[in-house]
Amino acid sequence: MAITVHCDIVSAEENLFSGLVERVVASGVLGDLGIEPGHAALLTPLKPGPVRIVKQNGEEEVVYVSGGYLEVQPNTVTVLADTAVRASDIDEAAAMEAKKHAEQAIENQGADFDYSRALTQLAEAAAQLRTIQQIRAKLGKH
Repeated sequence: MAITVHCDIVSAEENLFSGLVERVVASGVLGDLGIEPGHAALLTPLKPGPVRIVKQNGEEEVVYVSGGYLEVQPNTVTVLADTAVRASDIDEAAAMEAKKHAEQAIENQGADFDYSRALTQLAEAAAQLRTIQQIRAKLGKH
């Protein structure tokens, strides 16, 4: 049996995952992180994107987070997400539409244009699409 650590992935709306895992992989603001049992204590902000967990039984699950924090303690890994969705529940068409809408807003800046909001929306939509693409690649579907 592999060495494990307890992991919780929570958002303001719900607790998406709680259980023993062998590994957690996430996108921190300074780069990708691979967390395994015995990792040093850590607190880091997360970029929008996938959080991949390898469960105790070897199965993988992917959760999309729009940002938040990852905290590592000796026996616990916690992902505190602004918003989080199981990757299988992401609506690809809606993500593509959101990306297109954000790109158009950046192109056609008006007087009431909020550049940082448009960039945030674009980053979140692109991260959702990247999450879907990673799952397809893992499953061998294109």
